[in-house]
Amino acid sequence: MNRSERVKMAAGEWYACLDAELEALRIVARDAVFEHNSLPPRQRGDVGPALKSLLGAVGEGARIEAPFHCAYGFNIFLGDGVFLNAGCIILDTAPVRIGKGTLLGPNVQIYCAEHHKEAAGRQAGVEIAKPVEIGDNAWIGGSAIILGGVSIGDGAIVGAGAVVTRDVAANTTVVGNPARPVRRG
Repeated sequence: MNRSERVKMAAGEWYACLDAELEALRIVARDAVFEHNSLPPRQRGDVGPALKSLLGAVGEGARIEAPFHCAYGFNIFLGDGVFLNAGCIILDTAPVRIGKGTLLGPNVQIYCAEHHKEAAGRQAGVEIAKPVEIGDNAWIGGSAIILGGVSIGDGAIVGAGAVVTRDVAANTTVVGNPARPVRRG
């Protein structure tokens, strides 16, 4: 039985992103993002109406500043009081779960897609989706980049500009490229 590229993407298997069904879903997301980014702030509220209905979950008091960009939207789950500052990008080919009270600085980028290692695979649009989990009350500094497959624990701090390539333990501060724990004392 042939499985769709969307099913393969959701299962965390290699899939072809250059697919009509996936493109149609990205168009829906682009329309919702456009509305969110174009509405006057008082009219938009915390999250534009189309984007709010597209996201997997939006907790009480969660806010996304404009501009914002996402790939699909339905894979993004925001806890209560989550704040995404202006310029955040979430390429949500896999689930992205952001725990309550977590703050993302401006221009934070979360990339769930990992492209194929072979040039021919990349040209064919072959990629694999890896989820990202950010715990409660974490702080992600401006322009940090979080790669797919990473888990960031409760209360963790990711310094501005850090590139997070591996898991970050709860209540740990990481900085740099690649991000490394800050030594205390």
